[in-house]
Amino acid sequence: MRFLNYMIFLFCISGIVNAQQIQVSGRVTDEAYSPLPGVNIVIKGTTSGTQTDFDGKYTLQANVGDVLTFSYVGFETTEEEIKGTSSILDVTMKISDAQLDEVVVTGYSAPKRKKTLAYSVSTVSSEKISSRRRKARIRRKLSGKVSGVQISNANKANRNQVIKIRGVGSVSDSKPPLYIVDGVVIDKKDIAKINAIDPKKISDVQVLKDTNATMLYGSKASNGCILITTKQGNYTVENNESYKEITENQFKSVTVAPLSTFSIDVDKASYSNIRRMINNGDTSIPQDAVKIEEMINYFDYNYDQPKEKHPFAIHTEYDETPWNNDTQLVKIGLKGKEIPKDKIPPSNLVFLIDVSGSMGSSNKLPLLKSAFKLLVNQLREKDKVSIVVYAGAAGVVLSPTSGAHKKEIIAALQNLEAGGSTAGGAGIQLAYDIAKENFIKEGNNRVILATDGDFNVGMSSDKDMKQLIEEKRKSGVFLTCLGFGMGNYKDSKLETLADKGNGNHAYIDTMQEAQRVLVKEFGGTLFTIAKDVKIQVEFNPNKVQAYRLIGYENRLLNDEDFVDDTKDAGELGSGHTVTALYEVIPVGVTSKYFKKLPDLKYTKQKTDSKYGDELLTVKFRYKNPKEKESIEMMHVLNTSKEHKVTSDFKFAASVAWFGMKLRNSKLLKNDKIEDIITLASSNKSIDDQGYRSEFVRLMNTYQGL
Repeated sequence: MRFLNYMIFLFCISGIVNAQQIQVSGRVTDEAYSPLPGVNIVIKGTTSGTQTDFDGKYTLQANVGDVLTFSYVGFETTEEEIKGTSSILDVTMKISDAQLDEVVVTGYSAPKRKKTLAYSVSTVSSEKISSRRRKARIRRKLSGKVSGVQISNANKANRNQVIKIRGVGSVSDSKPPLYIVDGVVIDKKDIAKINAIDPKKISDVQVLKDTNATMLYGSKASNGCILITTKQGNYTVENNESYKEITENQFKSVTVAPLSTFSIDVDKASYSNIRRMINNGDTSIPQDAVKIEEMINYFDYNYDQPKEKHPFAIHTEYDETPWNNDTQLVKIGLKGKEIPKDKIPPSNLVFLIDVSGSMGSSNKLPLLKSAFKLLVNQLREKDKVSIVVYAGAAGVVLSPTSGAHKKEIIAALQNLEAGGSTAGGAGIQLAYDIAKENFIKEGNNRVILATDGDFNVGMSSDKDMKQLIEEKRKSGVFLTCLGFGMGNYKDSKLETLADKGNGNHAYIDTMQEAQRVLVKEFGGTLFTIAKDVKIQVEFNPNKVQAYRLIGYENRLLNDEDFVDDTKDAGELGSGHTVTALYEVIPVGVTSKYFKKLPDLKYTKQKTDSKYGDELLTVKFRYKNPKEKESIEMMHVLNTSKEHKVTSDFKFAASVAWFGMKLRNSKLLKNDKIEDIITLASSNKSIDDQGYRSEFVRLMNTYQGL
């Protein structure tokens, strides 16, 4: 009897111990002791659990004796029992060596080895898809071929099908699964377009059914995820890219508006973006994607270096307009002073890299990492680099590191993978904070943002981003925006950020473009020699009756802004060139593109005859990078002197001409592509890098589409 009572006592005590709840915390790392964010931690036999944060840390309530299961994509599942001796439980996870016949690539490029996936996935191959009748819709392809997929009509009157994935806890008709095609997250408004994909062009379809897959793509995948891979791997959703609206500049009367004022623009993103579209065979290029000033400024021109105290030199020339012999074309060019690489002040750079789910395709994060390696190899010992990434949250993956430690910087880049939603605002905040903490007083302080621009969490509207960047630029930290990818590219956001962040904007479509932006133009991309550069042109009414600025529609300023030092304008980098073209209608010429205004009763226009040989006067205002007051300079274009038209002039004209054709301009008297190609071909001049020849080939490709 005594023994029985003793056993009952021990049983009760053990029950009390086993029921003792404690707070367990710890850190989960890989075998290299790098933190693993997003690891799923579940109390075995229950549905209770948590996930690790960006630093691999976790906290949860559990009982002594409970077993915690740790699971993560590509790693072996680990189980650990909670002992009564400690509430700290650190775990090291091992990479899985197990293999599968099917591999889902959710991050970037192809993995070096096949990995066991920590979530449920079903796959339908191209052979199974092709076995269905030819005209069946893609949604029907999934029915009966992928386990766990249920397809039903929304209602009797509506033939649109609703796809639901069984095994997901919160599926509802109003919340469809997340669709990702060739690494591009498809907006809800565009889901219907997926049904139009030709099944013969599909390689396979994979369905992620387990809620654990949400760690890859955030809350958007809470109802499951359908991954579609096409055979070409470059599917794009029509009109899913965003661009600022552009209204083409019209002719203005010199009598009414003798001044034309605008901010310079050294961005070149539009040309490389258009090149990508044409090379992909796109026949309908969005008009707002065509920014003629960025196309013109993509190319180098043979401008002389500045010889005076100012950081740039001014060049002007004019001739007959190639697309309209009734008008004249004026070219205004700036050449920034070239600073030798070893003379550039030390740099404090923060790489702000988007690793969200939309960055998973090969022309995004993988290209980004290869491109940034080129930049890292240009760094000097006195330069510092930090790396901040953002997806569902923002975090630091590399603390400030000297440019001498290139292997360490490149290793941090190599470890980046894509997954999750895009909290761009949080990343920008953190990047600027780090830049300010490591600010170099006489140095080059800059955040380099690399993304497709798809900010879809938190502060994401163009207006919100504009306000954030306008506040941050007061810190003296400049901003460079690099755009990557297609189908989801948000040019409007990146242009806004660059314009308001005292910075520049480029679109990188190939490694060759990365070489150009981050190596060849290293100084210009990263080192500003003049900020808030404004141009104001005054036309002589004795010579010109009307004019129009070609391009720069989003850079126009009010005339009074020219002398207002509080008004923001563009920045000029070391060695950069800026070119602007005006089309002018001479006095006495009748043009269908310009209607003469009636005579004024109370105002009479008087002109000074002593300036009769001057076509126009160009004024420039700029600030030195560390100063708040502007410096003004002036240049006159005189028509009395004999002028020789350069090949640069004619080539720039051909680029503008092609841009106007792409925009379907109503101001083109001649829009024959053959004539544009002829003009460009005969004026390639010195083309060491081959960019002008490439432009001619691009137009030939466009002609053949």
